[in-house]
Amino acid sequence: MTQTQGLTETTRDELREIAARYPQARSGLLPMLHLVQSTEGRITPEGIEACAEILDISAAEVSGVATFYTMYKRKPVGDYHVGVCTNTLCAVMGGDVIFERLKEHLDVGNDETTDRRPEDKASITLEHIECNAACDYAPVLMVNWEFMDDMTPQSATQLVDDLREGKEVRSTRGPKICTWREAERVLAGFNDGLADEGPSAGPASLVGLEIARERGWTAPESSDRHAELAAAATPEAAAEEADTSRAETETKVDESSADTLHEDNPAKGDEAK
Repeated sequence: MTQTQGLTETTRDELREIAARYPQARSGLLPMLHLVQSTEGRITPEGIEACAEILDISAAEVSGVATFYTMYKRKPVGDYHVGVCTNTLCAVMGGDVIFERLKEHLDVGNDETTDRRPEDKASITLEHIECNAACDYAPVLMVNWEFMDDMTPQSATQLVDDLREGKEVRSTRGPKICTWREAERVLAGFNDGLADEGPSAGPASLVGLEIARERGWTAPESSDRHAELAAAATPEAAAEEADTSRAETETKVDESSADTLHEDNPAKGDEAK
């Protein structure tokens, strides 16, 4: 596992580049933190301070975000992050068994990283994940956020062995697996050229679409209000339209609540009015 080297000026320039993508610079904080992880291997105090300085916010605000989301790590991550889904469907389909097998096989606990053996070319960080959003291929695990579908304890142990040995591994619905740091750079918004490599969806994910085509089902047309929002000439106009729509909705909800109260208890309803 590569050790933290500190933020280079090139990385700081890229952090500024990310911030400049957004009308409100602080909206770039999430990808900026991913960039920090891509170079540091985790969220470091130096990375937090750099983000805060560039965005003109406090280090406490940056730290609050970094500690809220589980994808941001405060301790070093291995060359490959293996996340096993242990949510309901994957669990009953074998996810719990896979996770226990990998803990035993790798000799690590949850959110822990393997020690490098002399024969290893890569290290593994193992974590249980609350839903990988791939229930149609349960049980599922992810390597650096790329899907590995229909896993078994045997295929999962073979997978981590291949990763540790430095063999090329491909996602079942995506590209070849890159390192965790390389994946973090992609999440920061820097293209690695692999987006179109491999299938993006498998047959199980497309069943609903096929049924809809067979039966002639289509999505409902957009409402006039949505069309007005889409046609707004400026972000300010779109925001004003959205605020108006929200205010109208809230007024209707308030009126509906008052009517319901009056029906349940006429006396209290009169008082509310």
